[in-house]
Amino acid sequence: MADLQTAFEQAVAASTQLPERPAPFTLLRLYALYKQASVGDASGDRPGLTDPVGRAKWDAWNALQGHGREAAMQDYIDLIGSLQ
Repeated sequence: MADLQTAFEQAVAASTQLPERPAPFTLLRLYALYKQASVGDASGDRPGLTDPVGRAKWDAWNALQGHGREAAMQDYIDLIGSLQ
């Protein structure tokens, strides 16, 4: 687990150094995987229609409901690796 946590933290740092900005869908996926890996399942109320960005982010995160933290970390690492 410690190795996975270290690799995850390195991937988070590498996410700021990507050669080009990922597509919006990929950014939502990265956000959702990061939140799932660091916080767990989505909590709180879904943002309203007046906050479309917050709503999209919450929906992406909520779609990972039940996805384990370790699996989310590995998926995040793999996705960042594919973007480099």
